Amino acid sequence: MDSKSIASSVIIAVGIAGGLGVLGTQIDGAVGRFVDRDRVVTVKGLAEQQVPADRAIWPVSFRELGNDLQEVYQRMNDKTAVIVAFLKAGGIDEKEITVSVPNVDDAQANNYGGNQRAMRYALTQTVTVSTDKVQAVLELMQKQSELIGKGITLANDYSYRTRFDFTGLNSIKPKMIETATVNAREAAQKFAQDSGSTLGKIRRASQGQFSIYDRDTNTPYIKNVRVVTTVEYFLKD
Repeated sequence: MDSKSIASSVIIAVGIAGGLGVLGTQIDGAVGRFVDRDRVVTVKGLAEQQVPADRAIWPVSFRELGNDLQEVYQRMNDKTAVIVAFLKAGGIDEKEITVSVPNVDDAQANNYGGNQRAMRYALTQTVTVSTDKVQAVLELMQKQSELIGKGITLANDYSYRTRFDFTGLNSIKPKMIETATVNAREAAQKFAQDSGSTLGKIRRASQGQFSIYDRDTNTPYIKNVRVVTTVEYFLKD
């Protein structure tokens, strides 16, 4: 082999070796990055807020008994008018009051129960308030004894329970999500410090559903709003 061929072989060998060296460096770097990207921590952040209800649905129900249907119906209408006047005097608008069609129970028309009831007819009437005047409803509920004093016996059945809602979720959502995310990052930062790592960027995040529930059974007009976010962070050495 002449000197030119030998020189060419050396150059080619050096080129291949250099190329392998660069390729090896690139592979090592890729593996390093892959390992780094595979190191993650998943944390949850909680945000809670207490808010007053801003909507009330209050069914005011009562029953009238008797043997003369027309008489019972008239008494029911008279008492319904008393209830409506009571509500208006307490600050409820007429458009916020709905009077339902009365439910008529005829004991003689029933084939069960042995017809043991003293009165043949039982009419149940419901006057429903749907309003954003929650405080007015609370004050009227405390004055229900005034209706009893006027001969109106209100139904005390669970199906006529007053419902309080909070409809302003969209107004507090952004701040609560921000708080939950900050809490999640603080938890991830603590984990990274304890493990001798550095917290990287967010790999993925998901917002949990908001839940709204009564603070307690005695104050259903005060609500707790809660959300949990789940965030996954990269960890770096």
